[in-house]
Amino acid sequence: MAQKTVNIALIGQGFMGRTHSNAWTQVSRFFHPNPRPVLHTSFGQPEENPPVFAEKWGWQNISTNWKKTMHDPAIQIVDIVTPNYMHATMAKEAVKAGKIVCCEKPIAGTLKEAREMAEAAKKAHVKTFVWYCYRRCPAVALAHQLVAQGKIGQIRHVRARYLQDWATEAVPLIWRFDKKIAGSGSHGDLCAHIVDMTRFVTGEEITEICGAIVETFVKERTLMSGTAAGGIAAGMQAGKGKGKVTVDDATLFLARFSGGAVASFEAARQATGNQNRNGFEINGTKGALRFDFERMNELEYYDATAPRAVQGWTNIMCTHGGDHPYAAAWWPDAHIIGYEHSFTNMAADILAVVGGGKPVVPLPDFQDAYQTQRVLEAALISAAKKRWIKLASVK
Repeated sequence: MAQKTVNIALIGQGFMGRTHSNAWTQVSRFFHPNPRPVLHTSFGQPEENPPVFAEKWGWQNISTNWKKTMHDPAIQIVDIVTPNYMHATMAKEAVKAGKIVCCEKPIAGTLKEAREMAEAAKKAHVKTFVWYCYRRCPAVALAHQLVAQGKIGQIRHVRARYLQDWATEAVPLIWRFDKKIAGSGSHGDLCAHIVDMTRFVTGEEITEICGAIVETFVKERTLMSGTAAGGIAAGMQAGKGKGKVTVDDATLFLARFSGGAVASFEAARQATGNQNRNGFEINGTKGALRFDFERMNELEYYDATAPRAVQGWTNIMCTHGGDHPYAAAWWPDAHIIGYEHSFTNMAADILAVVGGGKPVVPLPDFQDAYQTQRVLEAALISAAKKRWIKLASVK
């Protein structure tokens, strides 16, 4: 039986353009997707030098007109990796064109845009996916499965944090510090991941938020000269003059989950000593789970049903092909995988669904990502009004 193919258009370049290109390239080499992806067209602004990007990453065609690309009948999947403020306009156009739409997180720059995207996709009956890639770490997927199996009992506490330290005073005014483009700072960029990840692992929804703090430590930054290669460290060059920072450097808030658990969330870009410390600890009545992305192949599990004399944290190396999600596609036991593999794992799940199959663990679509956006919005309202906010009131 001949293998089917599906043509993909990548809308955007930069950091995520490289990451997604790598995933679409690698997925057929390690998984057995049907359909198999074809890197058909990549879109970039003329100043981004699209021919160089396309040649390096193996895209067959280039485009400097994203709308025309989306309506190209040869394209079946549109993958959007542009800055956040562009997501809604582009995604709604792709939905209008009847394409399968993949979009980077957060789904949009504002809650209104996220709602419009979810409503448009639902009305058009098109498949959508949002790249919350940390769900695809074998350790996080295993945590999701263990909770679903009742291994830790009823959840009482959730603690989640995503800490980075790259946004020092020396970093110039890249687009990630501009609210009009990015939508928000650490909140949308980092809190979005830990909100999605804890919703995914617990299988519960956040119902209330309070105690939110949103802080900007560096109020002005040197204007940038040149491009920023996606806006994280590489390629940044300071120019002359100063500009105002309009997003947050740090966000903290408290929350309640639908099952009764209390929770805390913290995101920061100036937490010195933390390069990409994305993780959680979840405590239940029968056990607990702990994850840290800086040790992404490992999951810690505490079995409170064991005899007290032998209770303690067990470190699980989540690389066994016969037992751990996605591991069979990669290397022998403890031959660890990295950040880019989470995107390849997600590409495999997307293609499985496109082909009529099932993903290894649930994939977030526009409606799912809209729920995460509601939580982010509620936290901002809580910070402004300094009180509890019920998610039911945030639409």
